[in-house]
Amino acid sequence: MTSFPKTLFERIADREIPADMLFEDDQCIVIRDINPQAPVHFLVIPRKPIPSLDDLSIDDQSLMGHLFLVAKEVAAAEGLSGGYRTVFNCGRDAFQTVPHIHLHVLGGRKMGWPPG
Repeated sequence: MTSFPKTLFERIADREIPADMLFEDDQCIVIRDINPQAPVHFLVIPRKPIPSLDDLSIDDQSLMGHLFLVAKEVAAAEGLSGGYRTVFNCGRDAFQTVPHIHLHVLGGRKMGWPPG
């Protein structure tokens, strides 16, 4: 069996690397982004190491729904009553820098459009 090195997010979930943890359960963790792009910027990260959205399978359907429900709850706890943006980056051109899917939640300011 081939063993792959843990991703940055797996190491954070395993408490090998410190992070500002906002929430955790058996399916995901939520941490503040270390390079925030808005007054409130956190990441919802599945514990399952899925490299990118392109690697999702039908078996991940309920996990993905769970990530959005957790995002909603943490956004409310963070006071984002005026709205917030959710973003998945997929691949190099979208500036995905960690090969482990994660949902960005940004808020606390008015967002522009288009986002890119």
